[in-house]
Amino acid sequence: MAASVFSSELYSRLFPAGEAGKLFTDSAEVRAMLLVEGTLAKVQGEMGLIPAESAAFIHRASLEIPLDPGGLAEATGTNGVTVPGLVAAFRKEMQAPEHAQYVHWGATSQDISETAQMLRLRQFLNILSANLTETAQSLGKLAETHADLPMPGRTYGQHATPISFGATAAHWGAPLLDLLAELPALRDRALLVSLSGAAGTGSAFGPRAAELRAAFAKSLNLKDPQRSWHADRGPILAITGWLSRLATALGKMGEDLILFTQTGISEVTLGASGGSSTMPQKQNPVQPSAMVALSRQVIGLNTILQGAGLHRQDRDGAAWFTEWLTLPQLCLATASALEHGRALAASIAPNPAAMQTALSSTLDLLYAEALSFRLAEHLPRPEAQAAIKTLCKQSLAEDTPLSTLARAAYPDLPLDDIFDPARQTGQAPAEARAFAAATRAL
Repeated sequence: MAASVFSSELYSRLFPAGEAGKLFTDSAEVRAMLLVEGTLAKVQGEMGLIPAESAAFIHRASLEIPLDPGGLAEATGTNGVTVPGLVAAFRKEMQAPEHAQYVHWGATSQDISETAQMLRLRQFLNILSANLTETAQSLGKLAETHADLPMPGRTYGQHATPISFGATAAHWGAPLLDLLAELPALRDRALLVSLSGAAGTGSAFGPRAAELRAAFAKSLNLKDPQRSWHADRGPILAITGWLSRLATALGKMGEDLILFTQTGISEVTLGASGGSSTMPQKQNPVQPSAMVALSRQVIGLNTILQGAGLHRQDRDGAAWFTEWLTLPQLCLATASALEHGRALAASIAPNPAAMQTALSSTLDLLYAEALSFRLAEHLPRPEAQAAIKTLCKQSLAEDTPLSTLARAAYPDLPLDDIFDPARQTGQAPAEARAFAAATRAL
């Protein structure tokens, strides 16, 4: 098994990360750190903190000079962080020591590393936002088209009361709309620059430290935290918390699809399915299964990250390293789950015949609640409930539909609507259409 399924030649099609995968590579990390170093020098030159000529040279070099990540490995292993080796290699490649001396002026490794990470996380959230919007819109079309299609609702794995497939699609999509709505605030809260110096005091920048940080943030189109957050992992945890909720919503959709495609139910068909190496009849729900597995991974990794949020003192190497081991995998797992969710939302279809069979194969017991409320119009509610419960037991004992027994017991009670699934879905159709309308506004 490969160390990471997302970059594995064997498993990358089962766990596809899409465009997001390009953001979590060594070359992407190095490129982002060079961009940060170049922008820092540019801003410092504009403020007169370093010579303007050197600032311009450094900024231009940061855009033009490539660094091989492999060449930084030994220094990273020694220093525990990539930035010292990157700065040394960058200065050497510049071949202009009079300018190179001003690279990384007053910053600390964490400033560069975390600001570069935020640049990549910004791109990552943009990719997810686009895919999330597409997924929600596909679910909206399902909800609109099948708003009135009745199917059994299930609680505890048992038939409950009728719902509609459109409402089921809306229930999958509603959390996605909430997450999309939260993204602007999340970006404002969490996509921060880091520029605080060695122990978070910014002392090397002098009295203009706050001004420099604000200008640095503006140049990178990130937010100014107006403080040091070296040991405060709140910004990272805010992002991973959002990602965990997204993965959970996608995992729930996957769980439902596994059940809906189960032999004997088959109420939903998938756009694609997998085969068995030995059983020719098998049509396995591969994509939903991958979504569930990925969701579980994200939830577990987020727990690790929450523990890693307990930083000791002003910087904690072990906690920081734990983030490096965990955050990329969490991000890619979420992206992969969304890739599957996006494909499924655009390809799944209901099986109305199977839904009708399920509705008609329960001796009409799905309508027991509605029947009890109809009877409660003429009897006290507890008496009505007790009477219908007795009829349900009789229905099961005699293998006779509840509708037949109810009509015999209460010939004067209007019951046609009670045993019509299309008229017993309550607010489900309206909920489906409301969700569909919301997705059209995206």
